[in-house]
Amino acid sequence: MFQISLFDVMSEFQFSMRHELPEDLPVIEEIQEEAFGPGRFTRTSYRIREAGEVDERLSFVAEVDGVLSGSVRLTPIFIGETDALLLGPLAVRPPFKGMGIGRALMQRAAKAAADAEAKFVLLVGDYEYYAQLGYEQVGEGQITLPGPVDPARLLLLRLKGGVIPCGPVRAVPPTSTAQAE
Repeated sequence: MFQISLFDVMSEFQFSMRHELPEDLPVIEEIQEEAFGPGRFTRTSYRIREAGEVDERLSFVAEVDGVLSGSVRLTPIFIGETDALLLGPLAVRPPFKGMGIGRALMQRAAKAAADAEAKFVLLVGDYEYYAQLGYEQVGEGQITLPGPVDPARLLLLRLKGGVIPCGPVRAVPPTSTAQAE
């Protein structure tokens, strides 16, 4: 299990991270509901993830005293003809926000993706937050999603360097998602 300690002014705050397990799904759904509400189902990135399958090898949860407090998931996608991953949702329970859990989950997911030889991670999110983790804005029209997205919020992490891929984003169909053991 991956363990991180963050120090507050007066005390030590500890949480642990591990791979997501199938039995975590109901709690993950609850955390996402708390973070994003019912409107999450209509978001473009949700619709892409819905057409694919989360890669459990690249999806993680955080626990505080045995209580699931956050999660991050990666879903295989294509950007044009290039293999990539769609990050999200990243969600942390409200009482644990601002304590470094989201950042740690993001770093753990990026490391796992790089270790799995992924080249790119795409997400829709706040540039100010994700730029600190190495994400960059994508040029308008360079990568297109099958629904509305604010172009300033379309961000990419280059895990292996290289040129930003171009083209439409689509999910890797579940039947063709390779789950290497």
